[in-house]
Amino acid sequence: MLKGKTVLLGVTGGIAAYKAAALASALVKQHCSVEVILTEHATKFIAPLTFEQLTGNRCMVDTFDRNFSHQVEHISLAHRTDLVMVAPATANVCAKLAHGLADDMLTTTVLACSCPKLIAPAMNTGMFENPVTQDNLETLRRYGWEVIAPASGRLACGDVGAGKLPEPEQLLQHILRLLALPHDLAGKRVLVTAGPTQESIDPVRYLTNHSTGKMGYAIARMAMLRGAQVTLVSGPTALTPPPFVEVVPIVSAQDMFEAVTSQEQTDFIFKAAAVADYTPADYSDDKVKKKDGDLSIPLKRTRDILQHLGDHRRPGQVICGFSMETRDMLANSAAKLEKKHVDMICANNLKVAGAGFGVDTNVLTLITRDGAEELPLLSKEEAANRVIDRAVQLMG
Repeated sequence: MLKGKTVLLGVTGGIAAYKAAALASALVKQHCSVEVILTEHATKFIAPLTFEQLTGNRCMVDTFDRNFSHQVEHISLAHRTDLVMVAPATANVCAKLAHGLADDMLTTTVLACSCPKLIAPAMNTGMFENPVTQDNLETLRRYGWEVIAPASGRLACGDVGAGKLPEPEQLLQHILRLLALPHDLAGKRVLVTAGPTQESIDPVRYLTNHSTGKMGYAIARMAMLRGAQVTLVSGPTALTPPPFVEVVPIVSAQDMFEAVTSQEQTDFIFKAAAVADYTPADYSDDKVKKKDGDLSIPLKRTRDILQHLGDHRRPGQVICGFSMETRDMLANSAAKLEKKHVDMICANNLKVAGAGFGVDTNVLTLITRDGAEELPLLSKEEAANRVIDRAVQLMG
């Protein structure tokens, strides 16, 4: 996702410096060019050679190092950097960056950078909570830095509290959110429904379906990476929610209906959930008929959430539904588009290899009033991006 991007990773003198090596490796796996600058104190915790082997680039420490091409190195690096990440950041470096002090290669280079900047403070709890440190972090925020809150736990010094550097995967997600995709959805609100619903028959059993939530979660993540403010209404799944997304957990179709209809100012709605179509009308003992061990339970249809959304849309809103068919996919999905009063139906045939529930790929046909666009076999995240692209076109 970061091919063609350059990240400047600043590493300062804390015990958490070893985590920066894992972050550098993760960035390289995303096809990112990683330039690393260590402070002199950082070299006491981790060697420059470690980063050079991981990134394939020379690791910089000394501002006056003459081992480079004939150019002002810190200025040249600042010009080609797409994002700065300082992790771990000591209290000392936080103070210097907040007040524009530039007395080493890292602070000099960062002062010349005009790109987005992230900083991850990592230090003793008392140092982190000191009002001076908090003032410095607030100053950095005022100057446009994003401050990543430290984790809490047992620190290397033996104290317990805030001050741990977040795990490399978490730091990577912060970078991806800012750099992976153009933010064409910045300022937009996106609502996604995902996963199955469960309709209780009795305290033990329920009606549900085979939905895993993977398609809806992929849409939520891609919309977040494109700068949107995303709310994910999710039925019970085994998936880890995308970062930086507001998750509203639900169980029943009625829960989902209430969660969705409470989101009034949404620009895009993607209803990717597979709702259980029926709920028991009455499962009291005198209504349940037993015959040869089988149960006969009176059923009633659950609320048609997509229909309600289409009938009560607000001006400018784009609504996208999903359709899973085993036959007459185009005809049935086109009829659904008209009946539900929505803008797009993303249809797939459950009999097509690579489509449907429980797999990491999908084969979608995007149906609008302008016609149908057949997509090839794609990963669910690639498919999600294509769905979002079409929705953005529909907004105009």
